[in-house]
Amino acid sequence: MTDTTTRDARDMQDTRDMTVVVTGASGRTGRRVADAARAAGMRVRPASRAHGFDWGDRSTWADVLRGADAAYLAHPSDVGAPGTAEAVGALAREAAGLGVRRLVLLSARGEEQARPTEEALRDAGADWTVVRAAWFAQNFSEGPLVAELRERGELVFPAGEVREPFVDTRDIADVVVAALASGDRYAGRVLEVSGPRLLTFGEAVAEIAKETGRALAYRAVTPQEYGTALTAFGVPDEEAAYLVDLFATLLDGRNAHLSDGVRQLLGRSPRDFGDYVRDTAATGVWDT
Repeated sequence: MTDTTTRDARDMQDTRDMTVVVTGASGRTGRRVADAARAAGMRVRPASRAHGFDWGDRSTWADVLRGADAAYLAHPSDVGAPGTAEAVGALAREAAGLGVRRLVLLSARGEEQARPTEEALRDAGADWTVVRAAWFAQNFSEGPLVAELRERGELVFPAGEVREPFVDTRDIADVVVAALASGDRYAGRVLEVSGPRLLTFGEAVAEIAKETGRALAYRAVTPQEYGTALTAFGVPDEEAAYLVDLFATLLDGRNAHLSDGVRQLLGRSPRDFGDYVRDTAATGVWDT
């Protein structure tokens, strides 16, 4: 048995005694991280309002964090939104002070606005790992975009013809748990994850249309036009302005490349967008 094999076996054995706090445990990534952690033999402590945890109420933090070994941090606002760095930094410092030794943050690939949040994690005093993810495949089936596809048969979005390597949130969850299960091997590391191929948003919608048999369309608009539509739907002006700025930069082509984080940690290729579409279409989420 090699030293590496021995170390892998020791690290995986340790996970049986690991308690992991999962913020956003009912969200797109959090619930999948919780499932993957349980499958790996970890004890999962959900951190959500349903379980007495509130990002906006610091008095709820200690009871969830105390006695845990690790925590997965996924803020409900965008990772680069105003106030997120302060909230993540405060929670990370409290976690470190209570003896939580490993923190994994969900961040966004190519999002410069997210860097202050990542820096706040690094400065908290615990071992940290940042997982920078490409655009979620599940954004087409969970969250605000799905209603447009299901009810209007059209996705209106400010992505133009930019190509994106959509990543399956199941892969994000597997990477997070693999990082936790690997001892300190990925401590102090930034891991970037993506899907295996580049697609435009229009091509992604076309794949959904083909699988569902529906006439679905994609219509590109400018970030400014999208912001105007958001405010018309009641999104606060400050939030709409932030999203306009975010999409103008994040969807400018900077992410039109693949990352190898999934293969690096899991030893396999990322799930393809087509696999996600087939699995999700079977649930009926895009049916009228």
